[in-house]
Amino acid sequence: MMDIMSTISMPLFPLSTVLFPDGVLPLQVFEVRYLDMISRCLTEDAPFGVVLLTHGHEVRQPDGEPERFAAAGTIASVTETTSTSPGLLQVLCRGGSRFTVVTAEQRLNGLWMAEAELVEDDHDVKVPSELQGASDALDRVLSSLHDVPRHRWPVQPPFRLDDCGWVANRWCELLPLPNQQKHHMLMLDNPVIRLELLHDVLDEHGLITS
Repeated sequence: MMDIMSTISMPLFPLSTVLFPDGVLPLQVFEVRYLDMISRCLTEDAPFGVVLLTHGHEVRQPDGEPERFAAAGTIASVTETTSTSPGLLQVLCRGGSRFTVVTAEQRLNGLWMAEAELVEDDHDVKVPSELQGASDALDRVLSSLHDVPRHRWPVQPPFRLDDCGWVANRWCELLPLPNQQKHHMLMLDNPVIRLELLHDVLDEHGLITS
């Protein structure tokens, strides 16, 4: 994780998804602007920022609606790449610190560059007894993956089932919540409140056992 209150310059990847810290993000990259971005990130060992696309399309279209995106997101670091055919790249990324966009400018090739300020990472907070059901339910989900190849798991180790922020973030990824709700959860600065909200959703769906 990076130091808080730092301002960094980085490219942005607006997507119709929300990346959480420690989350796993598989991407299929074929646009020139993002192929160049990934290449530069690998060469310079640098991250990029994932922001929630609110208007427009992930793939640039002639005369399409201009891209607009949330002014906050999550840093992504490339962990693995596979080239299956010329001009097509499979990329696996891992979520890092959250950030807010200070300024953003779109280059001629369509790539967004931003000056961003990092948001303080969640403090480690032990899951309280009244929210333990959310952790237990996640443990059951993870235990059910034993027949699935590890590289295809939607949640990757290390597992921190005793930490409020980690458990809440994993449920945000797994539950079919609206993207705007996920983004709101992402930017909550109190991981206990985030987990409380997710615990209520799980309880409503009968996923919390007594």
